[in-house]
Amino acid sequence: MKNFLRQFFAHVITIIKEDWKAVAVVIIASSIQAFAVNYFTLHYRFPDLGVSGIAVLTNYMFGISPNWVILTGNFLLVLWAWRDLNVRFLALTLVAIFTFSTMLSVFALYPLPLPEDKFMATVITGLMKGAAGGLLFNVGGSGGGTDILGAALRRRYGIEIGRFTIFINFFILGLSIGVVGLEAVVYGAVGLYVNGVTLDNVTKSFDKRKQAIIITNIPDEVSKFINSMHKGVTRLEGKGGYTGQTRPVLITLLEPRQVVLLKRFLKEHDDKAFVSICDAAEVLGQGFKSWRSL
Repeated sequence: MKNFLRQFFAHVITIIKEDWKAVAVVIIASSIQAFAVNYFTLHYRFPDLGVSGIAVLTNYMFGISPNWVILTGNFLLVLWAWRDLNVRFLALTLVAIFTFSTMLSVFALYPLPLPEDKFMATVITGLMKGAAGGLLFNVGGSGGGTDILGAALRRRYGIEIGRFTIFINFFILGLSIGVVGLEAVVYGAVGLYVNGVTLDNVTKSFDKRKQAIIITNIPDEVSKFINSMHKGVTRLEGKGGYTGQTRPVLITLLEPRQVVLLKRFLKEHDDKAFVSICDAAEVLGQGFKSWRSL
């Protein structure tokens, strides 16, 4: 067992050293989350979700430092789930957990002037947490808590725990009413909604691509133009359903600004070209999102 743990942590350290860019993003994102929790969630006695939600509740009720609850809760979840977790995911998650706990203690030492408007405070909280969560997910890490639970159950049993997580969080919010009152829970719920919307938009923005299907009389020139933008293009042989004429079909994935350049090029060089452009929700592979991030 000792040898296994030694090898495991050596593997984790190797991943952290080799994937230092992802680690840097995790540290920044976790610091943002700690800032939001310390200066807004705890200051205004807002509720939170998951392990962090339990941590702030125990702080409100018993004065226990959220650090201890967050570290203990996540440590127990890691012990339960480590066999089912991708080592890279686990390494980045461990970095996130320890960074969050450390920065939470650091920020507690430096009070800041905060807005008196609770609605403004809860919106700021949601924006910060959502942006940080999006950064974490984009590099293939997580902030721990129910993310660990979800990843383990998905790998172990093929269960998607979206609804299960909702029930857990509603239960925590229900407990919060008796501790912080209905008004604070409502403010907290608004912040959690902003958090979710921001998280979705940040996550999508990293993967935002346009898929272009092009039928043109100058396929070689168009292919060279696309390659000049450092994007690949696939050439297929298509056949017109009405004319029966064989014509090349080009397929490529571009950034939104590159689509504008492509349309300008076609307008100048082949204004009879046919182009279909649609959103690509997610793109994996060379030149786009890495498979290692999953």
